[in-house]
This record gives sequence, structure tokens and C-alpha cells, in this order.
Amino acid sequence: MAPILRPATPVDATRCAYVHRTAWVETYSAALPASFWQTATLESLTQRWKGWLDAETPVTVAESDGEIVGFAIAGPARAAGEHEPVRDTELYALYVLAAHHGTGAGQALLDAVLPAGAPAQLWVARDNPRARSFYARNGFVPDGVAFTDAHFADLPEVRLVR
Repeated sequence: MAPILRPATPVDATRCAYVHRTAWVETYSAALPASFWQTATLESLTQRWKGWLDAETPVTVAESDGEIVGFAIAGPARAAGEHEPVRDTELYALYVLAAHHGTGAGQALLDAVLPAGAPAQLWVARDNPRARSFYARNGFVPDGVAFTDAHFADLPEVRLVR
């Protein structure tokens, strides 16, 4: 069954935080140190999500069988370290639970927050081949700029643009 997309509301904070942290664990557990997981707790992410959704941050969620299984957030492009944006729009986050990879949820979320072919930029973990392949299928290419994200345990990231 195709996922149902809708805007997130403040009551979704707990489930969005669960999806966020679970997707991080599924994707980055081998790449990030134990110290990262001690502070990137479900509780801390839930508080962050409550703040975002209470502030009406535009988040699109994907539901399957009444459960949130993914989310996407896009908005005005931001600087990363000393790297100024090269597009007006940035995909800030797109996460789908591993159990829902290949269902079309990720593609539907991307299409919902970034119109097909629209110029945009995003940052992705350098060593995340699944995500990089997904973005390449959607016209994103590396522009040669890299960034080490101190807020994400010094995870090396690359910027992709289209």
C-alpha cells in the first residue's frame, strides 16, 4: 500500500522523534561513537520535535497503516561551517524506517517537499551509499564540497546539488 502523506502536527512529535532516532540507529550505528548515542536519546529528540512542531516547522510525514514511518523537511538553504549555500532551497532531512525502504515512501516524501527537478541542495553522510544512490536517481550530484558535522559526532558529509 502506498504511504499517505500529510503535514505533521504537534501531536506527532513523539512518533517523529521515534522515527528520527530509529532511522539514525539503522543508518549510522556503526559510524558513530557510543558517546553520540548517550546524548542523542529518544527523550532529547522528542523535546526537539515538540519545539519544532509547536513552532509550526513545516514537516511532511509518511504514514502506513496509521503509523508514521518517515518524514521530510525542506526550507531555505543554510550555510554549513564556512560553506555558503549554492541553492535557495535545502532538503534538511529525509528519513524512512528501514522496514519501509523500497515502498515508495522516500520518493513520495522527496517529491512532496521538493518539486521534481527543482534546484536544491542537501548534505548527506559521505559513507551512506543507499542515500547517495537515491539522491543520484533524483538528479542530485556532489559539487565537491565536504563538511565535518560537529553536531553529528564529526560525521563527514558531502553536499549534493541539482
